[in-house]
Amino acid sequence: MSRERKTGSNNRKPAKTSKPKSSERPAKPRTEKKIEKREPRLLNNSEVNSFEKSFTAKPSRSSGKRVGKSFDSSAKFEKGNYQAGSKKVFKNFDKNFGKDMSAEKTKSFVLKRRFDKIANEIPKDTIRLNKYIANSGICSRREADELITQGLVEVNGKVTTEMGYQVEKTDRVVFDGNSITPEKPVYVLLNKPKGYISTTKDEKARKTVMDLVANASPYRTFPVGRLDRQTTGVILLTNDGHITKKLTHPSFNLKKIYHVTLDRKLTNADLQQIKDGVRLEEGVAEVDSISFIEGKPKNEVGIELHIGWNRVVRRIFRKLGYEVEGLDRVMFAGLTKKNIKRGHWRILTELEVNTLKML
Repeated sequence: MSRERKTGSNNRKPAKTSKPKSSERPAKPRTEKKIEKREPRLLNNSEVNSFEKSFTAKPSRSSGKRVGKSFDSSAKFEKGNYQAGSKKVFKNFDKNFGKDMSAEKTKSFVLKRRFDKIANEIPKDTIRLNKYIANSGICSRREADELITQGLVEVNGKVTTEMGYQVEKTDRVVFDGNSITPEKPVYVLLNKPKGYISTTKDEKARKTVMDLVANASPYRTFPVGRLDRQTTGVILLTNDGHITKKLTHPSFNLKKIYHVTLDRKLTNADLQQIKDGVRLEEGVAEVDSISFIEGKPKNEVGIELHIGWNRVVRRIFRKLGYEVEGLDRVMFAGLTKKNIKRGHWRILTELEVNTLKML
């Protein structure tokens, strides 16, 4: 039985299946297309230009198309949308966008500095007493505070020990018996020529040394000592009253050296008499040294003295019957006219100023 079933099953023909009609055929499954990933690339100059023109170009009236409002592409640069663009676009951005902002900042900064400078230059009605003293060149502010607390400073005739005391311009400040001014001390060394007098003003409208040093300092200076109109040589001008008093007072024995040219030769006897001292109206005119100048004729001598009598050198030789044809001061208080042409001046160095203060 089992074999019959088996054979019967083998001989059985498969049932025929009806072919579906064309309309009933199942649709073939669609195969998805593979999307290729493209790598990003940079735009070249021509593509960038065409890209910019598409936004910046104005639409023609005949097109009839409605075009949206134009926009400023500089905002996209801020957001970084065009960071991968060409260098030309980024360069235009620097010129058109960033430059305007930096220009405004620079302009406002310059104006602020200018206004601050003008505000600082506006003179104030009052000034602190220690700054007043420091500006006069006597000492620093800290040292001025010590002088004030010690009662060494007077304002309008009264001793002032108050810290931070405000001084007006019209007040008179006295230190160590000398009136001081709140100006920066200036020291001008002049090689004076002939024809100029050593005063600040002249009633006869003659030329003064102030005409030669008019541009040397913004402050008013005064000559230390005097040289007559025909005398040439070194002369100091300053606004430091303390130094002026020191250099002109006879007790300091300030030495001066002159180059004297006489109308005739000086004899040895007269030379010795000048060394011993020549009596004048004020007394005996003592000189520190006198000698002939090496390599020069006997009518030219060098004389060193410390007395400051009026026209004392000319009067000494006139007493002995000589006439001074040329008188040139070559040294004053250790200062010489080296490298200063006749009629020219220079500002003293800090070392020279300190030397004068230590005399």
